[in-house]
Amino acid sequence: MQSARAIVCHDTHANGGWKMEDVGVRKPGDGELLVEMVASGVCHTDALIGGIPGGAAPIAFYPRVLGHEGSGYVKEVGAGVTAAKPGDPVLLSFAFCNKCAICKNGHYSNCNDFNDLNFGGPYRDFQLASKGGEPEVGGQFFGQSSFANLSIVRECSVVNAKELVHDKKELQLFAPLGCGIQTGSGTVINAAKAKPDDVILILGLGGVGLSAIMGAKVQGQATPVCCRTIIGVDRIESRLKLASELGATHTIDGSKLGDKTLVEAIREVADGIGPTIAIDTTGAPPLIKAGIEAIRNKGRYIQVGSAPFDFQCEFNMFTFMVAGKSVQGAIEGEAYPAEFVPQMIKWYREGRFPIDKLIKFMPAEDFEQALKEMHDGVTIKPILCWS
Repeated sequence: MQSARAIVCHDTHANGGWKMEDVGVRKPGDGELLVEMVASGVCHTDALIGGIPGGAAPIAFYPRVLGHEGSGYVKEVGAGVTAAKPGDPVLLSFAFCNKCAICKNGHYSNCNDFNDLNFGGPYRDFQLASKGGEPEVGGQFFGQSSFANLSIVRECSVVNAKELVHDKKELQLFAPLGCGIQTGSGTVINAAKAKPDDVILILGLGGVGLSAIMGAKVQGQATPVCCRTIIGVDRIESRLKLASELGATHTIDGSKLGDKTLVEAIREVADGIGPTIAIDTTGAPPLIKAGIEAIRNKGRYIQVGSAPFDFQCEFNMFTFMVAGKSVQGAIEGEAYPAEFVPQMIKWYREGRFPIDKLIKFMPAEDFEQALKEMHDGVTIKPILCWS
């Protein structure tokens, strides 16, 4: 066992169950790496999973270590690992089997084993220093459990950053590329395949939503924006302002609609008939319903945000069929991290993908404050720094 520090979840966050603790970390096995984390982005998915009472769902169990936007340096590798060697800087993303028919067709984020590999377990990687004995704390959340300064990481979750980053500071900056930022921009580029004549609606302007705004702009390459109209919806003024700075052509404050419905406000700035593409990043049922209703005939609605587990969405199938609308889900931006992460870094270096405008660095010990600022909208993307 190697000594480490980790944010251990013994219960839900609301119940005060998240604690920074001394732990031991086991040695890496076949196809695994031991990574010394330098940073981890904080994502709403961490709060979502760490907010489910133990036993309420198959993916809800404690104790465990969360975190899934990690970056760091490889300290040790297990048998058969070829993705990186000790000393290499790495950026981390989701896990996938690379064996099923879905993975073999290049749809890694839709892997048949995605839930088990990313949410499942418990994979006993950590030992509580206060108890000793065999490992009993679950790890490998999204293949990495980056809320620890040392963690076991699946090889499939690793993007070797040896040729991508210049120093530790950049490695920390790029930590959230493997999830939130990849999800937002990747959904626009890979899932929606947005084009210059599209009218795109982004519901929710947190880290994922603002990354989608940047994706809609950067996709155009030779043109100022990919989509002729980029609409952002939120209720926090600072987010709406930042969305405009990042490329939104229109913003809608959902708290200041007056006598209009949200659907009416959306259609008003979307040629009067609604967007061609709508992407919800919130998982909030009222926004999901509004997004589906707002899209024009032949429009596409893409669900990205995690909705409540018991939410059932209903719509009139005949009307939907006649309108030729389509609904799909997208996870992790339908991206292959080994290819998409380097692309995002390239855009950043070209000045076309200003992820630094979303980020605030905070010491890992301040994780409670990071969660609060993310929830309140004060900070878009907190990054916990381990060193």
